Amino acid sequence: MRVDAISLDGFRNYEGFSASFSPGVNVIYGENAQGKTNLLEAIGFLSGARSHRARGDKELIGFSRDKGTITAQVHSRDRDFLLEAQLFRGSRRKLFVNHVKLKTAGELAGIVQTVLFCPEDLSLIKSGAAERRAFLDHAICQLRPRYGEALTQYNKLLEHKTRILRDWEKNPGLLQVLEDFNEAMARAGALVIHYRAHFIRKLAEKAGEIQREFSGGREDLSLSYATVSTIQDPLAPTTTLYEGIRLHQENHAQGELAARSCLSGPHKDDLLTEINGQSARQFASQGQTRTAALSLKLAERELFRDDTGQWPILLLDDVLSELDARRQAFVLERITGGQVFITGCDAPEGEAFSGNVLHISQGKLVAGERSGQECPGFEAAP
Repeated sequence: MRVDAISLDGFRNYEGFSASFSPGVNVIYGENAQGKTNLLEAIGFLSGARSHRARGDKELIGFSRDKGTITAQVHSRDRDFLLEAQLFRGSRRKLFVNHVKLKTAGELAGIVQTVLFCPEDLSLIKSGAAERRAFLDHAICQLRPRYGEALTQYNKLLEHKTRILRDWEKNPGLLQVLEDFNEAMARAGALVIHYRAHFIRKLAEKAGEIQREFSGGREDLSLSYATVSTIQDPLAPTTTLYEGIRLHQENHAQGELAARSCLSGPHKDDLLTEINGQSARQFASQGQTRTAALSLKLAERELFRDDTGQWPILLLDDVLSELDARRQAFVLERITGGQVFITGCDAPEGEAFSGNVLHISQGKLVAGERSGQECPGFEAAP
């Protein structure tokens, strides 16, 4: 799986940009605020039409533009694909594969999978539960499109139920439909918990192995899934998960009315981490925290390879500079295989580096200095 070439027009600070990439390691360097992270963001967008740092498509479009476009030549599953994302400031985006318009963004995940590691991820262990849920959601959505559908449905139902609980005292008639929302949320929530539980089980095996190797056998990293308290076994069949959610809803019905918020469901889930039997969030040192976060991301990458038979595209956004020499060496040794993009302020030193080097300045590719060559022209979708 690889991105062979990309063209950006009106995306962030890129105007008429195009570049081709190596199937191996690609180093993107330049001073701060020149567009290195924006380029990685565009590549990551190809794996599900999501940005790791934008709340909506409007933020991805250049300030002076009403439209932004990402076009990419991709090789996946022994086939070549032309992907295009058209983003609009005043209307819904359009996504195309080989000039055929897609019905859902989830269809992209069947072609491209990416694993992103950015400086913010170094605090993944110490962050709140919402950040860890986002980590799980982004990973599982790429592997299991049905999970994305269930999650989207659940979030819409949650939004409606929250409005009911907020406004029921002013409009008591809203309570008549509350049971319908509870029923639908329990069904969608059972699927969300099912997929999360199975992903975490596999992730725990990989991450524990990587952490032990990382620490020279001194640290044992364990992961566990904290979900609805009435669910005894998150790996149980979805019918059992549904019953657990329904019981929790019944037990907290009055509490929800009083609190005017939804207290039951996987929107409160968490991924718990322990190192040598102690809570990593509470007791891990800074070095242990960074190592654990790295282990989660590297484990995610290996799970993708095991599941699909292909390495996902790895995006390392200015992370190596945040790590000490030993951790840098471990990461670089572990990421052999597959296509990799690494951003930093400086070009790699020495003639031994055989990858592709792109120098970015003010949203443009600087010629020479072993920079990537311009890619051939693209025939845009209508």
